[in-house]
Parts: sequence; C-alpha cells; structure tokens
Amino acid sequence: MSVSAKLQKYLARKQIRFEITEHQPTNDTMSTAEACHVSPDCLAKAVVVRSREGYLLAVLPASQRISLSRLQLALGQPYALATERELDRLFDDCVHGAVPPIGECYGLDVVTEASLFDPTDIYFEGGDHRTLVHMSQAQFSQLSDEARRAHFAAAFE
Repeated sequence: MSVSAKLQKYLARKQIRFEITEHQPTNDTMSTAEACHVSPDCLAKAVVVRSREGYLLAVLPASQRISLSRLQLALGQPYALATERELDRLFDDCVHGAVPPIGECYGLDVVTEASLFDPTDIYFEGGDHRTLVHMSQAQFSQLSDEARRAHFAAAFE
C-alpha cells in the first residue's frame, strides 16, 4: 500500500519534504522503531480518542503511552479510546491500525504531546505497517501548527 492517498495529497499540497523507508511488517510502533533502527522517542504514533464533541487525534512518541486522565486534565473534558470499527471508518485509506499522526487530512483536530517537538527528526507510519515516513522536525512542526500541545503521555509500566 505505501503512504495513504489522503496523506500523500496533503503533504504535496503543503509542500512538505519527506523520505519513505520500507520495512518488514510490524504490529506496533515499538517493533517498527526497532525494525527501522529509529529511536522510539522520534517515532510519532497516533491514538484516536473521542469525547461528546467528536474525535481527536492524540499524537505522542512511541516510547510512551497515552494517559486519558492527563489528557482530560489538560483539555478539560473526558475522553475514551475510539473503537477499531471507528478507526477503520475514519482512516478508510489506511491498513487496519496504521493511523498516520496527521489529523488535518482526515478532518480531525489534533493534540500533540509537547515532548514530541524535542527530536530533530520525526518518523511515523504512512498508512500501512510496512512504510515509515521521515521528515525534519521543522517540516513536522509545519503540519502541527494548529494542533494543541499538551503533556498527556506517560511511561509504559
């Protein structure tokens, strides 16, 4: 599959420079980081949550997990994880579970973990479990200009 069609069009429209890295299929972002020899702190993952107001794409480093209680504290409302069925509907041009962390091209509001802006390079799934998108922090920041920033990640236990 490679990079999803919606993501490709969005990156082209925004004139974002990026590179693609192919890798063996993986089941989670930590395995992807290992397969690609990338620090999990530089690998952005997306978690879709929902509230009464709708869906929100929470973007954080693969090295951390989402804390719904911290997200609620930061944004002032309760959130629950979206279901697998909801993900498949929202990301209809992506392989099941391979959610790119770029919400605007899918019509989703975004909140980004503030610590994700520390690395100089960012990597993320492009819409399947075999393709990694790589871009500079500056390019990623352009895509995240309108995203809210908050501290909502927690260490894995």
